[in-house]
Amino acid sequence: MTEKMELVRGSGNVFRDFDHPNADVEQLKGILAAKIIGILDNRGLSVRKAEGETGVKASEFSRIRNAHLERFTIDRLMTIINRLHCRVDVKVSVKRYEPELVPQIGL
Repeated sequence: MTEKMELVRGSGNVFRDFDHPNADVEQLKGILAAKIIGILDNRGLSVRKAEGETGVKASEFSRIRNAHLERFTIDRLMTIINRLHCRVDVKVSVKRYEPELVPQIGL
């Protein structure tokens, strides 16, 4: 096969790359969920044990493990991390964004 492939560099946010609405929120939720999963894995906690330690329902931990994050807000995910006796350190970087100009069609 001699097909040419084009290499496209991502933005660092897969949700933005695929034009998801609220891409930055989805990215942050994914990062927080990954941190929760990492904490559970590092401590060898099942969802039931995590429920016992935090008071957060096992079904919520299962949703997080399965990346079903629609029901979660950022503050809820941060609260879960806090209940796991960890803290979130947030650093914010704001960059100017210039949307691509779309040619206007005269009507």
